[in-house]
Amino acid sequence: MKILVVGSGGREHAIIRALLRSPLVTELLCAPGNPGIAVDAECLPIAAEAIDQIVALANERELDLVVVGPEAPLVGGLVDALSAAGVAAFGPVAAAARLEGSKAYAKEVMEAAGVPTGGWKTVESVEDGLAAVLGYPAVIKFDGLAAGKGVVIAADEAAARAALEEFLVQRRFGAGQVVVEEFLEGEELSLLALCDGERAVPMAPAQDYKRIFDGDLGPNTGGMGSYCPVPGIDAARVDELSAIVHQPIVDYFAAAGTPFHGVLYAGLMMTADGPKVLEYNTRFGDPETQAVLPRLRSDLAELLLAATNAGGLAGRELEWDSRWAVTVVLASAGYPGSPRLGDAISGLEQITDPLELTCAGVAGGDGALVTAGGRVLNITALGETPAAARAAAYAGVELVQFSGKQTRTDIALRAEEAT
Repeated sequence: MKILVVGSGGREHAIIRALLRSPLVTELLCAPGNPGIAVDAECLPIAAEAIDQIVALANERELDLVVVGPEAPLVGGLVDALSAAGVAAFGPVAAAARLEGSKAYAKEVMEAAGVPTGGWKTVESVEDGLAAVLGYPAVIKFDGLAAGKGVVIAADEAAARAALEEFLVQRRFGAGQVVVEEFLEGEELSLLALCDGERAVPMAPAQDYKRIFDGDLGPNTGGMGSYCPVPGIDAARVDELSAIVHQPIVDYFAAAGTPFHGVLYAGLMMTADGPKVLEYNTRFGDPETQAVLPRLRSDLAELLLAATNAGGLAGRELEWDSRWAVTVVLASAGYPGSPRLGDAISGLEQITDPLELTCAGVAGGDGALVTAGGRVLNITALGETPAAARAAAYAGVELVQFSGKQTRTDIALRAEEAT
């Protein structure tokens, strides 16, 4: 199989590393990729949102499958364009990707599909937003895509007003409405499922860390680390949860005439009243993918191609490594506000098997990489216990250096303490 992975981050690198384990894969391309990904795949200077160019590339290179990593090209209709050109593409069409593209729409779909979620209201002005808050803390979300930074948990009215003004008046992420949500308490859980338009096949559960600092303090980021699996969430519980949060969504889009093919990511809060969905993503999560895929023993290439066909995942049961995986993100100075770029990275040559290095915000080449984004690198380790995986991952983190490097020191600590 000749496969193109669209995107340039750590998630895409993790997908490529997993695809490399498949005996079916004969050629791997990435658009646009990055210098770290170029070690494992042929990188082409085509932007992820350049739909026409990607379709032309798929035809020119006679690709067997295109795997779309980021949300923006999905919402922009890349899968629609590839399908119209007769190219198999893993990911939802634009109508289904809107589930991630609009948080208000996602809430409407959840209500229609009977998926449990927190209370919410859509607003278009600061004063309406404040009036919609029923108590603090409150969750303020920009309706559209915001690269994981469009959510504010406001502790009081001043914080809520500041968030509403940032989204609605200053328009940090462009024009758009805001969703004011009930704050839910409990343990967060990330549960991804492969979908073939008819059914959802859940993957191993993961937990990620959104805040920049230890102890879940500081502003939200795109994710500072993750681990897989999650204590107390066994295979039977995964199936129960998937039946509640994945299958109803797949059924909804099938009935709407826009079958959902691809990954459906459910961000859950395990509350005292049961699981409730915080958000849906319509693609592999980042950095959960970096912790989930190293444990996958089923053939990823074969699974992704099967998912592009209606009913193609019928009867599938995924096989998993019994070990734990811990992923730690190395972020640049200034992240998540204004990341500093151009800091030289050293020690990468020391990250060798069994550690897995996946590259995100990097530039340069020939082994001399520099920081080029907020989240720079991910280091993943497997271990028989969470403690062993944590120790190995953080030993790897210490080998890599760049000025202003930011990491959390508590990734998977709760799993270590629970086992």
